[in-house]
This record gives sequence, C-alpha cells and structure tokens, in this order.
Amino acid sequence: MVVQRYEWPHGRASGAFAVTAALVGSLVGTAAVTGCAAPEDPRATVDPALAVRNAADALTKAGSSRASTSMEMAAGGTRVTIRGEGGYDFRRRTGRLQVVLPKDAAGTSEHRPITELLTPGALYMKNRGAGVPADKWVRVDTTTLDDGNLVTGGATDPAAAAELLRGARKVTYLGEVELAGVKVGHYRGIADIAHAARVASPQLRGALAAAAKGFAKDTVPFDAYLDGEGRLRKVRHQFSFSNQGRTVAVASTTLLYGFGASVEVTLPDRRDIYAGKITT
Repeated sequence: MVVQRYEWPHGRASGAFAVTAALVGSLVGTAAVTGCAAPEDPRATVDPALAVRNAADALTKAGSSRASTSMEMAAGGTRVTIRGEGGYDFRRRTGRLQVVLPKDAAGTSEHRPITELLTPGALYMKNRGAGVPADKWVRVDTTTLDDGNLVTGGATDPAAAAELLRGARKVTYLGEVELAGVKVGHYRGIADIAHAARVASPQLRGALAAAAKGFAKDTVPFDAYLDGEGRLRKVRHQFSFSNQGRTVAVASTTLLYGFGASVEVTLPDRRDIYAGKITT
C-alpha cells in the first residue's frame, strides 16, 4: 500500500522519507509472565479473545472518555512521533483531538496544533498547512483512504481502534498490571482487519473495509489493556505498509481515561471547508 494522497509540510525529517498525512511511545505492560495467571485473578477464567472483542461494546456503554494518542513512524533510520489529546463520544462516534506534529515533521517549532474532528466516514482538519488557509477546514472521506484513517490523521480514531479488536485472534492473557493507578488486564494477540470490518458497528464498517483492502498484511499485532468493567484503557497496534518503496513501521497507541467526560463536537459550516488545491 502506498499512502501519499495528503502530505504534511516538509521538514528536516523529509530528507529520509516523505512525511505524508499517513505520519504516524507507548506504555508497554511490564508484567513478566512465567506461567499461568494467578488463580485469584478473575480475568484468568474468561476467554481472552472474547474479552477483547467485547471491549468496543463496553466503551459504547461507558459513553465517552478523554483520549491521548501517540503515533510513531519509523522508516529509513528516521523516527517521528505525533501526539494528540482530546475526547471521544463512543455512542455518537464523534471526537475532537489536538494533534501536535514533531519539530522535524513540521519544519518549525512554532507550528500550531492541528485540530481534528472525527466523525463516521469523515475526518476534518484545521491548521492543516500545505497551502490551506488557517481559518479553513479540510474534509477527508475516510472510506476512500487506503488505511481507513487508522494512520492517515496522525492519530487512530479511538472507536476504530476498539472496533478493530472485534477481529481479535490468537489472544493471550498476560496477567494483571497497573496503568495510571488502575488495575487492568493485559492481552496480546493479532486482529484480522477484514473480519473486524464485517462485524464492526455500522458507522465504522466503511473505514475498516477500506483498511482491509489497503494494508499489505491483513492482520495487525496488538496489546490491549482492559479494566474491571471490560473497558479498553489502552491499546497499541503495530501497522506496516509500503511508502515510496520503503517499508514503514507504525506503532499507534490510544490511551482512554476520564470516562463520562463531556465531549463537544461541532462540525464546520460547508463554506468553511477548503475546496482548493493542497500543496505538497
């Protein structure tokens, strides 16, 4: 898969590879596993694959949360990380993130954070750069992206990250660890993108179906962390694709907390959406 439709402004990192809109840190569980989980751990008696597949439903039940994202991309010996902060409404499938580009990717330390509005089937970006006026938004149809916006926006849509787990396979429960003061269960496995697309919530099927066709591999390794209510607290996916003849490795991490937080998402007026050419 070649992801090159939308490019970020070039900076020093672009000398090694094109920094595109597919630009894409994490807290990896540290519990050492030397045998079976302790008998007193209730998670040890539950089918780990089923627990992970149900995480998306648990988030819908929770309603909303705050979200932190990290997307690290490595290619040709160069590594860049994009970080985001915001909130997501899992019932409406809408969210708002402030995404910060690294200095090298932006080419300047003064680059303003990019505001991203996540909605079913569409991604809106403000302060996009690349010739787009500062007061205008760019709208991207996520069902037409080769990755279904799993990496294009520099942050994986939290709902898509959870829905992808519906295709969980070969899941192993690695035991209980502590994450931000909360005891969570650590699960590791692979997600079948095509299967996830078939069983995903209607609002996410189009984007995941696009990703199933676009990625070179149809499975994605993951580490997922669920709390006592089955809610996804953190997930790390490891994607890989081809970009200009190079294999690009992408580690996308989504951290969820503050469940029940208010999340306001107001879509831009049509006249505020940029319809001109985006420069590279």
